[in-house]
Amino acid sequence: MSATTTEATNGAGPILSVHGLDMAYGPVQVLFDVDFEIARGELVALLGTNGAGKSTLLKGICGLNKPKKGKVTFEDHDITNVPADATTKLGVSLMPGGKGVFPTLSVAENLRLASWLIRDQGDKVEEARQEVYELFPVLARRQDQMAGDLSGGEQQMLALGGALMTKPQVLMIDELSLGLAPTIVGQLLDVVRDIHERGTTIVIVEQSVNVALQLAERAVFMEKGEVRFEGPTDELLDRPDILRSVFIAGASAVTDGNGSAAKKKAPARAKRPEIAADADVLLECVEVTKRFGGITALQDVDLQLRDGEILGLIGHNGAGKTTLMDCISGFLVIDGGRVKLGEVDVTETAPHGRARHGLGRSFQDALLFPTLTVAETIAVARERHLESKDMVAAAFQLPASFESELAVSNKVEELVSLMGLSAFHDKLTGELSTGTRRIVDLACVMAQEPKVLMLDEPSAGVAQRETEALGPLLERVRERTGCSILVIEHDMPLLSAICDRMIALELGAVIAEGTPKEVLEHPKVIESYLGTDDTAVNRSGAPTKKGARAK
Repeated sequence: MSATTTEATNGAGPILSVHGLDMAYGPVQVLFDVDFEIARGELVALLGTNGAGKSTLLKGICGLNKPKKGKVTFEDHDITNVPADATTKLGVSLMPGGKGVFPTLSVAENLRLASWLIRDQGDKVEEARQEVYELFPVLARRQDQMAGDLSGGEQQMLALGGALMTKPQVLMIDELSLGLAPTIVGQLLDVVRDIHERGTTIVIVEQSVNVALQLAERAVFMEKGEVRFEGPTDELLDRPDILRSVFIAGASAVTDGNGSAAKKKAPARAKRPEIAADADVLLECVEVTKRFGGITALQDVDLQLRDGEILGLIGHNGAGKTTLMDCISGFLVIDGGRVKLGEVDVTETAPHGRARHGLGRSFQDALLFPTLTVAETIAVARERHLESKDMVAAAFQLPASFESELAVSNKVEELVSLMGLSAFHDKLTGELSTGTRRIVDLACVMAQEPKVLMLDEPSAGVAQRETEALGPLLERVRERTGCSILVIEHDMPLLSAICDRMIALELGAVIAEGTPKEVLEHPKVIESYLGTDDTAVNRSGAPTKKGARAK
C-alpha cells in the first residue's frame, strides 16, 4: 500500500481523501490500492511517467470513471460512486488534458456551457465569467470567436476558464503545458498561482517535472499505478531513485555506494556531423503563402532542408507551424509559392503522391489501431512495400506471397529494435502509454522509408524521461536511415540538442533563421515566443530547486 499524504504545514485537515483505490479499464488494472490526500489550500503536483495512472486517478476522483475498490471523500461527502456532474456541483472540478473545448462553439458559448450546473444562479454565472475574463483578457476580446479558431494556448486558457466557472473548491488540472509555447506556459503558470492565492486548492498533473516542481509546494510521484513518493518538492530533488524514474539515466543525480545523492556527469554525446553548405536540398519551400478567408496564415515562407539535416521549426501557438507542415505534405492547397521534394515539384501532388516521393509525416495525435499489436501496426504501415499482393497467392501460401510477408516481418523486427520497442512487441497499442504510442507512430512513418521526415510536436503529452530519451532516438534514426528531419517542438533543450538549424515563425512569416544559439538569442524570438520564464523554457533537463535559475 502506498504511503498516505501528510497534512499541509498550516495544520488544516484534508479537503479530499482517497483510500485504497483500485481502478481498471476492462481487464487491465491501472491503479493499485492508492492512498492520496490533499489539505485545504494546498497546491500539489501529481507526477509520474506515462501510464503511471495520474489521469486515471483524477477521473476516479471526479466521477468520470468508477473505481473497482476504495473510497473517495470530499469534505464530509463520500463521492466514490457519485457521477461527475454531482461531484462538480459539490466543488471538485477537472480541467481535462488535450482537447478541452467545443471547437464549433464561441468562447462565450463554451463558458456558458461550462456553467450549466449553476445556470439558475445568474449573478454567480456572471461573476464567474467576469473573473475568467479578468484572468484571461484575450478571451474577453475574442468572446464571439469560435473556439476552434483560437490558438492552442488560447484554447488551453478557455479550458481552464471553463473549469473555473463553477467556482470549485478543488481544481484538478491535467496537462497544463501540453503543446504550448514557452511564453504561453509562463502566462498560465502565473494564472495558476493567482488562482491558488485566491484560496482554491489545486492538483496539477504536469509532464514536465521542471514546471511542476517550480509551481507546486508538494509533490506526489506515481509509478505503475502506485504512489512511490510524497512530500515537499525540494525533498523530491534529493531522491535520486525517484528522479531516475523521471529522467533518463545520467540526466540527474545518482546514488553512491551508500545510497546518498551524488552528482554524476552525463556522458558526452557524439559530435554532431557537419552539414555541408552545398549538400543536396531534399525539401524546399519557395514563397509559400496560405490564407483562410481574410486571414493570412503563411506569408512568403522560404525553407530549405538539406541532406542529413535536422531543422527545427519554432514559434508561438498560431504562428503557422502546423499549417506549413500541412501545406508541405499536401493536406492544404497553397495560395502561392512552390513546394519541391528534391528535383520534383510537388505543389499540385496529392499527399499519397508526396509520400511516394519520400515524404513522411507524423501528426500531433498518434492515431493507431488500438486492437493491433505493435508489430502488427508497423506491418500494416509497411503494406505498400509488399512485393506480392495477390490474394490467391496469399490464400495458398505460395512462395511469392510467403517471401513477401517474410521481408515485411524482417523489416518490422528491424524497426522494433531501432526504436527500442522490443518490450512492447506483442502488446496492443491501445494499452500503451502516450509516450510509447508516439514512438510506435514514428516507427510506422519510418516503415515508409522516407527521405524527409516531418514530426509535429513529438514530445507533446510525453513524460520528461521519455522526452529526454527522444533526442538520442531521433539522432539514431538519422544516423541509421540517412533521412533528413523537419521537427516542430516547444521543448527547447530537446530541440537545441538535436538541431543543426532552426527557423522561427511569427504570424506566418519567418522572423529568424540560423543555428539554435543564434535563433534562441534573437530579440524577436525572445519577445514573442520564449518569454522570460526560465522554467517554462527549460521543460526538460536536470531540475533545479525553487528560486534557482535554470541553466
